[in-house]
This record gives sequence, structure tokens and C-alpha cells, in this order.
Amino acid sequence: MPQPSLTAEELATQPADWRTASALAAESADRLPQRGERVAVVGCGTSWFMAQAYAALREAGGHGETDAFAASEFPQGRRYDRVLAITRSGTTTEVLELLGRTKAPATAITADTSQPVTGAADAVLDLGFADERSVVQTRFATTALALLRAHLESEGALPAGARTVARAAADGLGAVADPLPEGLAGCEQFSFLGTGWTAGLALEAALKMREASLSWTEAYPAMEYRHGPISIAAPGRAVWVFGDLPEGLAGQIAATGALLVAGSGTDGIDPMADLVRAQRLALAVAAARGLDPDRPRNLTRSVVLAPDGA
Repeated sequence: MPQPSLTAEELATQPADWRTASALAAESADRLPQRGERVAVVGCGTSWFMAQAYAALREAGGHGETDAFAASEFPQGRRYDRVLAITRSGTTTEVLELLGRTKAPATAITADTSQPVTGAADAVLDLGFADERSVVQTRFATTALALLRAHLESEGALPAGARTVARAAADGLGAVADPLPEGLAGCEQFSFLGTGWTAGLALEAALKMREASLSWTEAYPAMEYRHGPISIAAPGRAVWVFGDLPEGLAGQIAATGALLVAGSGTDGIDPMADLVRAQRLALAVAAARGLDPDRPRNLTRSVVLAPDGA
């Protein structure tokens, strides 16, 4: 029987990591966005998608205007009260270049405080307990989001319907252990949908599937899915929705013959826990295809660019 991958071992720790992050949020409030601040949240890849999720949560909860950018696309001429950078490695070129240029106070969330980001940011939050040896990010990303959710929770700024981190962690235990939906790992194509803060989770789920299993995946805001993307839905393909399903969409997907996964609506599990299930799916598909998720094709743990862009 094959041994569990390193990535699988790491993703299984997420519920415990989220609880640790929740406690850390209470100790770090002065370094996190303050109520009313105009904030830009930046990252690359997975960290950018977590930035999008947090930005949507914060603004919907009335904590302050919040934008999310890929670090390379940050609008330098725009004024912010704070820049919040999410970077697991602390070495990503685009993040460091942005922090070197911005005039706004900058906070970085990282898993390695020995790296250059510590000198580039005005304040640093250390999530070293959620660091990974894997190239493919799982627990660091969701733990950073859990930290930020917990801070909003402590400020009374969670939007209506958003669950506590404690609830997310409890749901995460089941997400780690419970069987995946029957037939899902055998699908040839996967579309991930979300609304509001869960749109970032949908983007991340699609990325995990591509990274770990080389799958054909797409991601969209849920209401946009009917504006063209539904044309690829068919038997043997799957549509996974984070959060509530838009009215009528379940019937339209059923008519295509595609498999619908929608377990994190109002009466379901927390969407962040549902992302853990999508991470597990990526590993299951990789295993079925004979791929090693610990050695994803063409990827490295951090993107550090040489001066010529190599």
C-alpha cells in the first residue's frame, strides 16, 4: 500500500492549526488591519486567493474598504492606510519588490521570519507553526485566512452568515476524515464556483487541482457560471460550489449530467473546511493518475526571479 504523501500529512493538521491561529489573532491585533483603515492585501498564487477571500470578508463585515491584488499588479499610485502581504516563504520576488516601493505601513504574514520579508515589512506575524515542506500550499494558506477571520470575529466584523473559526475547525475534522463524494475522483474536468469571500476559495481549489494532479480545472463567481462556462458541463465532469448555490443553478447543472458538489451552503460545513475536501480530491486524483503531489511539475516552493526575469 502506498505511503501517504507529505502534502497529505500536512493538510490533515489544518483544524488544529486554525485553532492556534485564532489564539494568535488575539495577541496580534495591533499588527493587523484596524477598523476603518483602507487596506490592500497582496500575495502571489495561493496567497493571492487567500487575500481575495479575506478582502471580501472584511469589507462585507464593515471593517473597512479592502482590495486584493496579485503583488505584481499592485497599483502604486493608489493610497492605502496599510498593505498586508501574505507570503509563506518570505522570499517571493514580487512581494519583496512591492514592499520596497510602497509608502504605506506594511504588515507581512509569513511562515519563515528569517527571510527578507522580515526586513521589508514594518510588522511581521509568524505562522511558522503552519509552515510546510511541500511545494503545494495547503495549511499555511488556510491558517493565514483563519488568523484574519479570527481577527474580524474579535472585532465583531464577520459578515452575516460567516461562521466562527472554532466552527470551521470543527468542520475541518470531518473534512479531513470523511469519504469524498462517490465518483468524484474519476471525473475528467472540474469547475469550482464561489460567491463573495468563497470566490477566492474556488480559485484556490482549482489551482490545487492543477498543481497536484494536472487536472483541467476552471473557477468562476457562481453567478457568472451560466454566462458561458456551463457549456463545458457534461457527464463525467464535476461542478463544485463553495457556499450557497444560486437559485436554479442545481437544476441547470443536473440537466447537463455533470456531478454537483455543494456541501458548504448555509446548512453545510464551513467553506474553508470544504476547501480541505478539495485539497484531498487533488491528492486522490493525483494518486489515480500515478502522479506524486510532493513533486509537482514545473513548480518550486517559492518564485525568486533573477534580474533578467529567469
